[in-house]
This record gives sequence, C-alpha cells and structure tokens, in this order.
Amino acid sequence: MSDTKSETNEVAVAAAEQVAEEVSYHAVEKNGSITAIWEMRGRKHVRTIDPRSAEGRHLLGGQESSEAAAG
Repeated sequence: MSDTKSETNEVAVAAAEQVAEEVSYHAVEKNGSITAIWEMRGRKHVRTIDPRSAEGRHLLGGQESSEAAAG
C-alpha cells in the first residue's frame, strides 16, 4: 500500500506545482498607453508580447476582422 500512497502524494505535489506556475498576462503601461504585455509563469517572466501584434491585440480584447488578420 505504501507504493500507492507514495504515487498519490507525487500526483498531489505535481498538481500543486502546476497551480503555482499558472500562466498569467500583465500589461505594462507607460504614460497612459500599454507598451508591452508580459507572459508570466508563476512569478517567472517567460516572454514579452508586443501589444500591436495580432496576439497582443487578442490578449487585450481588440476586435479584429478576418481582413485585418490576413493583412
């Protein structure tokens, strides 16, 4: 039984680590405008996204038509 209990504990620890390393996005603002979007995994900075890029506009909730996405 100790093997099953050990495996259960390992699964619980892995699940807790995933929660601790949840991905979040933070808008960086300067002089009233968003200059960058930071992708964070837990407290670690993973990458910077340009708010003018298609992904940046999507994250900020901008509406874009299929024509704008193609161009």
